[in-house]
Amino acid sequence: MLTIEALEAGYGQSRVLFGLSMVARAGEVVSLIGRNGMGKTTTVRAIMGMTRPTGGRISFGDHPLAGLAPHAIARLGLGLVPEGRRIFPSLTVEENLVATARTDTRNSNAWTLERVVALFPRLGERRRQSARTLSGGEQQMLAIGRALMTNPRLLILDEATEGLAPLIRAEIWRCLHQLKQAGQTIVVIDKNLGEMAALVDRHHIVEKGRVVWSGTPTELDSQANLAKRYLGI
Repeated sequence: MLTIEALEAGYGQSRVLFGLSMVARAGEVVSLIGRNGMGKTTTVRAIMGMTRPTGGRISFGDHPLAGLAPHAIARLGLGLVPEGRRIFPSLTVEENLVATARTDTRNSNAWTLERVVALFPRLGERRRQSARTLSGGEQQMLAIGRALMTNPRLLILDEATEGLAPLIRAEIWRCLHQLKQAGQTIVVIDKNLGEMAALVDRHHIVEKGRVVWSGTPTELDSQANLAKRYLGI
C-alpha cells in the first residue's frame, strides 16, 4: 500500500533523511521507532507532502506522491494524526470532526460522526463544547476522530499517546486495536514499546535518517542489544 524507497529530505541545507526505505502493506500496523531527532516526523511530513523530498520515491498504491500538495495526498486516502494534535481550538468538537470529513459512499462501514462518537464516547458528551476546553487526552481523541472522518485507507499517528495519563493512553490503544481488527492500515510513531507489542506487525528502527532494522515485536524483544543501541532503553 505505502512504499518508500531511498527517501532523502531535510530543511534548507540540513539533511535529515539519508535513503530511508520502508513498506506498509494493506491491513498491517507498522511502526517507526527511534530516539528523538532521527527522522521519524520528517518521514511523515514527506509522506503527507508537507516537506518536499530531495531524492527517492514515495508511492501509495499506484500513485506516486512526489510533488502532490497535502490536500491532494489526503484525498488519495491518507489520514494524519499529527504530533501536537493541532485541533481547531475555536471550533466545537462536532465542527472539528465535520470540517475535513470525506464521504465514502462505496463503503457501508464508512466513518461518520456517529461512528466516531461510538468509538470515543467522551467526544459525544462534549460535541457542543469548544475544542479548547477539552483535556489533553480528549483533544487527542478528537485529533484521531478527525483523521478517521476523512475515511483514510492509511492512518498515520505521530506520538498519539505522548504526555497522556495512563488511563487515556489505555483507551487510545484500545481504539487502535479495534481499528486493526477492522482491517485499518496504520503507521504509528510511539515510544511505548510495551503497548505496541500486541498491536504492531513490524517495527522499523530509524537511526540518523535510515531504517537500520525491521522485524516483529517478538524479534525486537529477543534482541536486547537493539533496544539499548538504538532506543536508549
